[in-house]
Parts: sequence; structure tokens; C-alpha cells
Amino acid sequence: MSQTVSVPQGLPMERDAGPFDPPSQITALREARPVSPMAFPDGHEGWLVTGYDAVRQVMADTRFSNRQDIGVLHVPFETPGMPEATEPSPQTPGLFISMDPPDHTRLRRKLTGAFTVKRMKQLEEQIIDITEQQLDELAKLTPPVDLVKELALPVPSLVICELLGVPYADREIFQANSSKFMERDVTLEDKMAVVGAMFGYLAELVTGKRANPGEDILSDLARDEDLSIEELTGMAFLLLLAGHETTANMLALGTFALLEHPAELAELRENPELLPDAVEELMRYLSVADIFFRYATEDIELGGETIPAGSTVVVSLLAANRDPQRFENPDVLDVHRKVRGQVAFGHGIHQCLGQQLARIEMRAGFEGLLRRFPTLQLAAEAREVKLRTNMHIYGVHELPVTWA
Repeated sequence: MSQTVSVPQGLPMERDAGPFDPPSQITALREARPVSPMAFPDGHEGWLVTGYDAVRQVMADTRFSNRQDIGVLHVPFETPGMPEATEPSPQTPGLFISMDPPDHTRLRRKLTGAFTVKRMKQLEEQIIDITEQQLDELAKLTPPVDLVKELALPVPSLVICELLGVPYADREIFQANSSKFMERDVTLEDKMAVVGAMFGYLAELVTGKRANPGEDILSDLARDEDLSIEELTGMAFLLLLAGHETTANMLALGTFALLEHPAELAELRENPELLPDAVEELMRYLSVADIFFRYATEDIELGGETIPAGSTVVVSLLAANRDPQRFENPDVLDVHRKVRGQVAFGHGIHQCLGQQLARIEMRAGFEGLLRRFPTLQLAAEAREVKLRTNMHIYGVHELPVTWA
């Protein structure tokens, strides 16, 4: 570590190195001090973890807690209109992503069978059919069109609605609310209104499924009398939110990245058998679900530093996936790369439950798009594409494309 950098004052978020790269300050920090103290806007002295090995250690060590009800979770960026937290947040029933074992284990285990590799492979043909139908609709349109609206968002939304048993006709309700929920600078009042609306809708839905279950994941959960309606609602909220937000942004941002790397795009078109590896590489290269929080429950040694008990620890999966100590030429998008160990889906007990589903959706989406639209190109200058820098999941708000 030959260089030194100052302690960051809040989380660096400006995408000044390009739309697909980490903020330059994050990259510099990873090279100089991969486990770094960070000054939070509310005065808290927390930590930012950017090195690959250290990120994996944090994600795997349950002493770095996911719970939000055991200490104040400090926010590392300015949130206009959001009052400063002075006490822990109450636990939300069913929201197992914010729990530790044994509560996390009990709830996540209820879903293990629904998201096995075998079950996902059985669903692959259905997912391809849904994707092809959406591509049919796209082909009927006169370009230019917004690829987010016409493909990237509908495909994972259709798939997750089908799997969970959520009426697709209600998609505008949950898409609008989940988008608002993902905004970083939304006021507390607006966020609570959004959460209340989504929980109200889903509570009614799961109550109906308990009374009259169908053939879907939420019905399977509703048959389990060990789960309360409140827990079912929290689990449904998590599955619905995670089931379309991340994949939708990967499809849109991944297409943007390929269009901006024409040599790699041409390789994929000529050699579609590269697609599974290319999807893994795109996830590493883009890491749209970048920032995660942990709470240190005791003093913990990490990367030569001592993280004091009570510290809020922020990890950057994107920085870890661009670490040259782990990946050769990490800032190069290479569809030939045999990616092993990328952490775009997290690591440890909280690793993304639906990662196999996401991989199938991305393979189907990219393969169909490249096959059916061989002349696809941006319909605007790259610098004009509006990036989701104000959102918890990175991506693009719109992606205008055209074809011959």
C-alpha cells in the first residue's frame, strides 16, 4: 500500500470514472486501504470495506449483523428530509434479509425448495417463453423505444408474478411503489406511505391465498401454519421487490454496457455459446446491487484494522468485484472470462436466494435480444442516458434504443 488517501466524508457515489465503473475515490481507497474508516454525515465513525477478501469476510461473519433492531444503523449519505436516527429500527416480521440466525434460518429455510437449481431448470422453458413473447411485443414497436419499459422491466416482473402468484395486472402498483422505495433521497413520510401501500396490498393477497391457495410460491408458504400473516406479508414484500428490481436493472445496464463495447457484443453475436460466461462477467463488471450494511456486534479484526463494536460497516460489492488482487484486468469487460467467485449475489448466509432464477432470466433476455435485433444500437448519446445514481439498485432509468 504505497499511496495514502484521506478518510472519506460519507460514501463516495459520483460515477466520475464512467457509467459502469466504481467512483474513482472508491477505487483509490481500495488500493490504499481496503478496510477504511469513514465519517458518516451524522457524525458516526463507521467503516467502508472495498477489498475482495475483506468484503467476503464481512459477508460470511455473522458477528457483522444484518439486524436493524440492535443498534442505530447510520446512513453513509445525505438523505434530504430524513430525520437522523436516534434508536434502532423495529424488526419487520418476515423480512429475513434483516435478520440473523436463528430467525433468518427459520424463514429462509421455508423457501429453499422453491429456488433450488433443479426447480429453476424446470422453469427455464417457461421463462424463455415469457421472454420471447415480450420480444414479440418489442418487435411490433416502431423504434426508438425505451428498453427498460418494453423489455428489461416486464420480463422479470412477469416471471416473478407467475412464480409468486401475484396478478400481473397489478404490476403498475408494485413497480411504482418499489421504485419509490428504492430512491435514496425520498422523505421518511413518502417511504412509509409506499411501504404501507405495498404491505397492505400484499397482506390482502396472502390472506386470500391462505383461504384459497393455488399453485404458486406464496400459496405454498400460506399453507404453512407456522407462518403468521405478518410474516407471510414481509416475505412476499422481499420476494417481489428483489425478484424484479435487480434483474430488470441488470438487463438494461448490461445491454447498455454491451452496446458500449461493440467488440464484445460482436463476439457474443458470433458465439452465443459464450453467453453463460458473459452473464457471469456482466454481473461481476456491473454489480448493480452494490452497497450493503452490517452492524458490528463486537470488536472484530478485519484486514489489519479493528472494527469497534457498534460500528456501522458499509461493503461495496462492485469494488470487490473490481479488485485486481482477485481478478486480472478487472476493469475490462471480457465475455471470454471464466469468472469464479464474483460476489454480485453477495456471500455467506444472506447470498441471494434467487440467483439461479436471475441467471436464467438474463441468459434468456440477452440471447433473445441479440438474436432477434442484430442491428440494435443506442438511440441517444451514451452521456445522455440517465443513470440511477439516486437509487439503492444501480442501473438506468431509461435506455433509448433503435434498430434497422
